Amino acid sequence: MVNLTVMAPPRASLPQRRRETSTTDCLDAILLVYHHPLSSNAPTIMEHVRAFEQHSAHPVLKVNTELGLPEALRNVRFRSIVLHYSLFGSRRYMLSDAWRHYLAASESSYKAAYFQDEYHACSQRFMFIDRYAIDTIFTLVEPRCFDQVYLKYTKAKHLVYNLPSYVSEDLPELASRFTRPDHERRIDIGYRGRVAYPFMGKGAAEKREIAEKFVHRARGLGLRLDIETAENRRIYGNHWYRFLGNCKAVLGVEAGVSIFDLDDQAKQACDDYCRDHKFATPEDLMEKVLPRWEDNVYYRTIGPRHFEAAALRACQILYEGDYSGVLKPMVHYIPLKKDFSNFEAAVAMYQDGSLRKELTDNTYRDLIASGRYTYRENIAQFDRELAAAGIEPRRTPETTAQLAALQESIRRSNRRMGAKLIVRAIPRRAWRMRTPLLARGRKILARTRRLIMAPLWVVGFGLGSVFGPLKRGFTRGKA
Repeated sequence: MVNLTVMAPPRASLPQRRRETSTTDCLDAILLVYHHPLSSNAPTIMEHVRAFEQHSAHPVLKVNTELGLPEALRNVRFRSIVLHYSLFGSRRYMLSDAWRHYLAASESSYKAAYFQDEYHACSQRFMFIDRYAIDTIFTLVEPRCFDQVYLKYTKAKHLVYNLPSYVSEDLPELASRFTRPDHERRIDIGYRGRVAYPFMGKGAAEKREIAEKFVHRARGLGLRLDIETAENRRIYGNHWYRFLGNCKAVLGVEAGVSIFDLDDQAKQACDDYCRDHKFATPEDLMEKVLPRWEDNVYYRTIGPRHFEAAALRACQILYEGDYSGVLKPMVHYIPLKKDFSNFEAAVAMYQDGSLRKELTDNTYRDLIASGRYTYRENIAQFDRELAAAGIEPRRTPETTAQLAALQESIRRSNRRMGAKLIVRAIPRRAWRMRTPLLARGRKILARTRRLIMAPLWVVGFGLGSVFGPLKRGFTRGKA
């Protein structure tokens, strides 16, 4: 099992916390701040958010920033604040000015931040960490690279290595619903990937590359493939689990990228080159612009797709890699070299049904049944980090009552704010829809005109064919 609790430097060398004397006037609970659109999104976000509430020994109040800072929170301070990775998914952090002011004012709170997709917009993240005095960073950067990233560019002292996803309590139940016996699965090898931006490096490009190369080399082998990389061919929700349950095997690569844009220059260099070379291809950027950033920081990991395939007992054919030390070749997956030099051998191993069963049994046992990689274990690790910082769980009737009152106040506030957003969105939505509606109207009018005019053209042509000769004959006779 991979060690997921790695600190830098050791806790004993950290300075005494400035907050210990002032936490007595804070609510003894965790404020979990996250962002999730009112519409649907990736289920892994809410699985992680709910895990804190379900499994932490500390009382937790979770708040979605989509509707702004609730008025009820403005004068309340919490002993611990957790900033979820869903807040930092883009260059525009999902924190309003009111939220930023609240974080700055919460000087007595212990602050922890979870980060993912850390390879871009680094300068903004580094400034955020220092500006809001983040105490602990949960990161996908491996411990051997801590010195290259956060310890070099921020004042952060405590880092914890984290996986991007864990096994939710729902996954085994979903697997039992959608897993089919091997002989009933209609797809030999399935895969859904996506095209990555060039500035993410060759590692990210593997998601498309493995699909294209495999399909090309598998022609004529009689394999039933369902391998796609187009965005409109992606599968979500229960349809994805149904797809996995119908695949005997799936392709895969390590999650992550091979370019970590520490100084925010790699993407800018790509933009500059494309501005000067209008017909530049991704391959041009890979060869002429990006090599000096390639593999500068190791940022590859196991991903949620590997856990899902394990749960639904789909044999995994993966590019060789480390996979966070969790997956081992020929124990959990069939290794495929990145130059495809062992392609025939990998296909032959896939066609061995007994080997497929052995690998899927091993993977299910070690990743799913063992319970090592569940959200329960992940949150237990988080609680241990709080305990090491001197923050022990204290569930009292007073705290429970205060949290319940806050939650009810926030719920009422969210309902009012949600109604206002809907009312405001109607005219904006209508304005955005004006162009497609007008275009649709023009098409309908054109179609209606053709339907009306077609019979008239037929009648006109028929009358012309009858009366035309008569008219010409009458004219000649008159002459």
